[in-house]
Amino acid sequence: MASDPPAWLWVACTVAAAGVQTARNAAQRSLTGRLGTVGATHVRFLFGLPFGLLFLAGVAAATGLGSLRPSWAYAGWTLMGAMFQILATALMLAAMRERSFVVSIAYVKTEPLQIALFGLVFLGERLSLQASAAVLVATVGVLLMSMPAGAACVDGEGAAAGSAAVGVPRVGRVPRAALLGVLSGAMFALSAVGFRGAILALGDGPFYLRATATLATSLAIQTALLTARLLWRERSVLREILRLWRPSLLAGAAGALASQLWFLAFSLQAAAAVRTVGLAEILFAQAVSQRLFAQGTTAREAAGMALMVGGVIWLLLAGP
Repeated sequence: MASDPPAWLWVACTVAAAGVQTARNAAQRSLTGRLGTVGATHVRFLFGLPFGLLFLAGVAAATGLGSLRPSWAYAGWTLMGAMFQILATALMLAAMRERSFVVSIAYVKTEPLQIALFGLVFLGERLSLQASAAVLVATVGVLLMSMPAGAACVDGEGAAAGSAAVGVPRVGRVPRAALLGVLSGAMFALSAVGFRGAILALGDGPFYLRATATLATSLAIQTALLTARLLWRERSVLREILRLWRPSLLAGAAGALASQLWFLAFSLQAAAAVRTVGLAEILFAQAVSQRLFAQGTTAREAAGMALMVGGVIWLLLAGP
């Protein structure tokens, strides 16, 4: 019988997933202008599927598939995760078209607090009082990072360091990027709960086998759904995706690797704890934003980052 994985493994998988996902988001963002939101969303699934199947083949060769116990419950959880992830990715890319890369990610990363609620409702996973407070502190930090965009919309003045643009589109008094980003976070939260539920429903096999099988299954579902949609409504976009196969392959490979790491973490720890540590992605996004997109950071955003990091450290010290 295999020994239990080390207690720190889920943290290592999560931080690695956040780093790889930042690269994937940047690659997808660069494709959005040429492929549109749906086309850029499809890239991560269509070009990620071969890598997901490759990961599964490697794990199956080492351990076999006999310990997997697929069921209707597993199918339902996987479909839930796959569908909400499609919606979440599309909304995230739409938010990135409205606002800077790093602040768009900050809006999306209100997700951990939503996961804590959805995880309790759907899976019965309850965090300790200290862990719940740490998730709240980290989420407040994310919201603090997001505030300059709203301020710019209300007073019509640009923020320091060029991080907030004049005339950001709004819905009422709320920036449209904020609505899209927070809604994307809700969809990502529901998808994380779905994938966590699927992994738990797949039996008592090795955690890495259940995680990898769920990844391959979800990518197959997502690829089939979005390919059918594009064949029906936007065949020209599908042709353009295939024509841009080189950058799309990079985005797909990074997406598959990031998802593999996320799923490994989900197989080891509650989704809310995983996604809270995953807020490290904002630090990576900040570095990408400054290097690739020449987007600066205000003092308020920096304070939000510090609060977010403090919440993550508190969670790790307190334990879920």
